[in-house]
Amino acid sequence: MPAPTTTLPPPTPLQKGFALLFVSLAMFGNYYVFDSLGPVVDLMREQLGFSFREIGLFSTAYSVAALLVLLAGGWFIDRFGTRLALLVFAVVCMLAAAVTAWGGSFETILAGRFLLGLGAEPMIVAATTVLARWFSARELGLAFGLNLSISRLGSASVDWSTSFASPLYANWQDPLWLATGIAGVSLAAAMLYWLHERRTEPRAQLGVRGDIDELKLSQMFRFPATFWTIVGLCVVFYATVFPFRGFAINYFQEAHGLSRESAGALSSLLPLAAIIATPVFGLIVDRVGRRSLFMAVGSLAMLPLFLAVTYLPPGPEVALTAGISVPLTLLLCIAVFGLVFSLIPAVLWPSVALVVDPTRLGSAFALMTFCQQIGMAAVPLVIGWLNDWGGASPENPAGYAPGMWFYTAMGALGLFFAWRLWRSGRGPGARHALDQPPVR
Repeated sequence: MPAPTTTLPPPTPLQKGFALLFVSLAMFGNYYVFDSLGPVVDLMREQLGFSFREIGLFSTAYSVAALLVLLAGGWFIDRFGTRLALLVFAVVCMLAAAVTAWGGSFETILAGRFLLGLGAEPMIVAATTVLARWFSARELGLAFGLNLSISRLGSASVDWSTSFASPLYANWQDPLWLATGIAGVSLAAAMLYWLHERRTEPRAQLGVRGDIDELKLSQMFRFPATFWTIVGLCVVFYATVFPFRGFAINYFQEAHGLSRESAGALSSLLPLAAIIATPVFGLIVDRVGRRSLFMAVGSLAMLPLFLAVTYLPPGPEVALTAGISVPLTLLLCIAVFGLVFSLIPAVLWPSVALVVDPTRLGSAFALMTFCQQIGMAAVPLVIGWLNDWGGASPENPAGYAPGMWFYTAMGALGLFFAWRLWRSGRGPGARHALDQPPVR
C-alpha cells in the first residue's frame, strides 16, 4: 500500500520576509563589488600606470566569464537547489573581490574580475530563482521590485563611499578591501538564507526543485515561444539602458555642456528612480495583472527619449540642488527614462516564472541572462564605433547623433517584442498567464 502523501502549507509571510531580506542583502554585496572599480579608475591610472584600454578589459573579462558559466550555472541551480547555489556563488564573489583588492598587477586584477564574472551573474540567477520559489504569482512583482531596489542600493553605495569612506581613497587598494568586506556581508546573508531554507523547506511548500541528472544543451533551449519573446525584450532593454548609462555623464558634458557635477546628478536619477519606483510598479502589476500591456507601455515611452534629448531645445534651467541645475528638457526625459527603468524590470523578470515550468526556472533565468550579456557586450562596441565615425566631441556635439539614432532603433525593436507579447494574449481563448487576472 503506498504511503499517503502530505500536502505542505505555503510559507508564512514572516518566512517569506526573511527569505527576501537575506537574498536582497546578498545581492546588495554583489552589486557593490561589481561597481567598486568605478571610483578608483583614476587612482589605478595614476598609481599603477594602467591605460583606459587596460581598465576597459576588466569589464570584458567579467562579461566573457559570465557568458562561459551562465548556462552551466542555471543547470547547477536546477540540479542542486537554490540554497547551495546561492552560497557557492557568494563564496566565488568574495574570493574574486579579495583577488582584485590584493593584486597590484594588471594580470591579477584581470583574473579577479574574470572570477567575479564566474560568480556574480549566476548568483543573480540563483537569487531570482529563490524569489520565484517563495512567492506566488500575485506577489512576485513586489518581491522582485524590493529585491532590485536593495540590490541597486549597493550600486549607489559605491558612489556614496567616496564621501563616507573618503580616507580610504588615498590609494586604489583600500576601497577594494572595503568592497571585499561588503562581499563578506553578502556571504553571511547567503549563509543565513541557507539555514532559513533548510529549516523551512520540510514544513512549507516552496515550489518544485528540478530533478536533472545531466546537462543537455538541447533541452535548455526548449522553452515556449512566449519565453523567447520576453528574452528578446530583455536583451534589447538592457543592451540599451546600461550602455547608455555607461557614457551618460560624458554625453551630458560634451553634447549639452553640463558640468561634471550636474551631469552626474542628472545621470543618478535613473538608479534613484528605480530604487523608489520598482517596488511600486511591482505591487501595481501584482494587483491588476496585464503584464504584457505594461511592458508595451514602457517600451513605447522609451522610444522617443533618445531623439528628444538630441534634438529638442534645452528649455530653462531647473535647480536640482544648491549649485547644480540642468535643462528642463533633459530633466523630463531622464525622469521618464527612470520610470521606464523601473517599470520594465519589475514586470519582465517575474513574468518568466509564469510561463516556464518551475523545475526549469534556473535554466530559464540563466539563459535569459546569457542572452542579455551578449547584447550588453556588443552594443558598447557599436556605440563606440558610431561616436568615432561621427567625430563626437565638445566641438562637434552632433557627432553623438548617430549613436542616439542607434539607441532609438533598439527601442523600436523592443517595442516590437513588447507588441508581439501583447498580441499573443489577444483573442478568444488566447489570453496567456501574463495577463490572467490576479488570484485572490
